Order: sequence, then C-alpha cells, then structure tokens
Amino acid sequence: MQKQRSVFFGTLMLALAACSSNPHKAEKVETEMKSQGEVAGETVGVKNGEMVVQKKVMMSEELRRIQNEVFELEDHVYGNTRLGSKGLYGVLKDCRLQLTDRRMGGTGKLMWTEPIERLTDKEEPMKIGIDEKENLVAVTEEYLKDRIKRFQEYKRIYLKREEEYQTKVDVCKADVRTRKLDIEQEDKASLQKKAADASKPEER
Repeated sequence: MQKQRSVFFGTLMLALAACSSNPHKAEKVETEMKSQGEVAGETVGVKNGEMVVQKKVMMSEELRRIQNEVFELEDHVYGNTRLGSKGLYGVLKDCRLQLTDRRMGGTGKLMWTEPIERLTDKEEPMKIGIDEKENLVAVTEEYLKDRIKRFQEYKRIYLKREEEYQTKVDVCKADVRTRKLDIEQEDKASLQKKAADASKPEER
C-alpha cells in the first residue's frame, strides 16, 4: 500500500511539474505600475518598489508585425508577380542573362542553379471535419509562441538571403560594366584601325 501511494504521489508530482512548465499555457502577467510616464512607446514607472521600463504590446499586433516584416523581406528577395516586383532574385537573373550574350563573352545559355524557396509557402497540417455548428471545415492550428518563433526564424533567414543576393547582384553588375567597357574599347580600337587603313595610300 505504501509503495502504491509513493507511485501515485510521484506520478502526481510529475503531472503538476509538466503543467507548470507548459510553455503554451497563458500566465498572469502583472503590468500595473505607479508614477507612470511614456517614453518612445514604453512605460517608465515603479513596480514592487523598483524602477522599471516596460513595453507592453498586444500579441495579435506583435504577430502581425513580425509576419508583415517577413512578407516584405520575402518580396524584396524573390519579388511579387502580383505587384510586378522582380526582387533581388529577378534582378540577378536579368543581370546574368546579360552576361550570356556572346558579345559579352557568354555562351548564349543561361546557367541558373538557384531555385526560389519561399519559406511562407510551406503547407501547414490541416484538420478536416465538422465544427460546433455542423459546418464542414478545414482548420489549421498552431501555438502562438511557435508561430512567432517560426516567423522570427524566417526573418533571420531572409535577412541573410537579402544580404547574399544583394552581394551577387552588385558583383554581376560590376562584371557587366567591365565587359561593356571592354567591348567599347575593342570597338574604338577597331574603328581607329579601319580609319588608319583607309588613310593609307593605295599600293599600285
């Protein structure tokens, strides 16, 4: 009997520990302060006798903000056909297409090995069934913290890709300018040669 009680209490303690450590459970957060003042969207005041600076945002607004940042970065990197934007990816593709011109020393064929990888296009698991009002529905569900964490990671990846593509675009454009200058110099030298040949007296 004593052994059974020990097992029961042990199981109960594990269950309580799991509940208390659940990162997705909404916790009460004390935000009221005394002697409050606003500074650049943050609140300065006294809380539990201590001076603190507090920033309080609605989670729906925070999620909207991070998602909008990610979508803007994604469009800047890969473009948006609906809005007529090429993005850095499209600019780089056009630039590399210029370099394929035979006059520019190219082969006439575009070598493009970088696929578009839109992170937000990944499909989420969907539940299909009947809701409380007997409607046939499809539902996706995700923990709020997981969604924010996922989009923060998307932002980190897109900031890195933005920097990488911008560097590739700059390098490609510099290559195009160099090759165009070489062509102009070759054309100029060719014209000078023709002019010199034309000015030579004809041999009899």
